[in-house]
Amino acid sequence: MQAVFVFIKCELGCAYTVANALIEKVEQTSEVYSISGEFDLMAKFYIPKDNDIGHFVNQQVHAISGIKDTQTIITFNAFT
Repeated sequence: MQAVFVFIKCELGCAYTVANALIEKVEQTSEVYSISGEFDLMAKFYIPKDNDIGHFVNQQVHAISGIKDTQTIITFNAFT
């Protein structure tokens, strides 16, 4: 599995609705955090290494109502 982080900018007043929808509707969601700065949320997803990340984000994440913009961060290694 590959960890993918997506920074999410929400429509005004929609951050909690978007966070709940990601947890309820996108089974690959591991965690969703509210954050400060340019984006409102940061979501962590685990998807199979051979899956197309762009397709996943377009079909699963962008399908959530209330999302205005995203930025995807692809991970390489996890250090423990």
